[in-house]
Amino acid sequence: MPIKIIEPQRLYRQISEQLRTLIESGEFPPGSRLPAERDLAVQLGVSRPSLREALIALEVHGYIEVHMGSGIYVCDPPTPPSKRYDLSQEEGPLEVIRARALLESEVAATAAKAGRKAQFDAIEEAIDMMAADTEAGLVPLEADQLFHVRIAEATGNSVLIGVVKQLFEFRMGPLFDRLHGHFESGDVWPQAIAEHRRILKALRAKDPDQARLAMQEHMGVAFKRLTSSLTESPRRRKAASPRSPSDTQAGRRAKAAKTTKKKGLTK
Repeated sequence: MPIKIIEPQRLYRQISEQLRTLIESGEFPPGSRLPAERDLAVQLGVSRPSLREALIALEVHGYIEVHMGSGIYVCDPPTPPSKRYDLSQEEGPLEVIRARALLESEVAATAAKAGRKAQFDAIEEAIDMMAADTEAGLVPLEADQLFHVRIAEATGNSVLIGVVKQLFEFRMGPLFDRLHGHFESGDVWPQAIAEHRRILKALRAKDPDQARLAMQEHMGVAFKRLTSSLTESPRRRKAASPRSPSDTQAGRRAKAAKTTKKKGLTK
């Protein structure tokens, strides 16, 4: 027997494989409701974000379906087993967002220091394209990507540009698409556009600290939205949505620190 290369498996895939085995063995028969995400995460000894990614993978393959306001239910096994999507190279959407938050917050800070007016104008153009697409009823995904790439371009670092592009490309995969589909609503893109304008304002002010904070909060809003309850009604989700950045604890700390810094300079 030839020796096969052992490849590390992403955590969400390990979790989804275990749940798939339990479903196929009858532990969770068709029509049954899975335990609540919080309880299931405790039983499996994993984080809720990792479990969320695993559940989305199972949904993509047709093993479960989400019933709004009711729960997550097991479907009849796909016959023949679903081979529509190859998720072997798919990164977990929530892990990608956390990676982007770490990287792109520093990219924004660097762009605030190194960027030129023409580059900031190009970033604003991307935001205006997003707004136009949104008003036309389109999903402004390409303009969204352009916004983030143009911030990276303002750093003058070709490696950062490439990494930002690569990370955003994961947004086009089936896991991201299915996960976002559960949380898309009429106010998601207008809110994202407003967050983008706050980032641009910090860039134009040449304020790296505020640019970093604005990008962190932008990514934090996305992460919180995509980790909220899968089965909760959109109205309840909206009521529990994150406050504006100026109302957050981090935002108040940054504002207080900036005020203190200014006072120190006037003494």
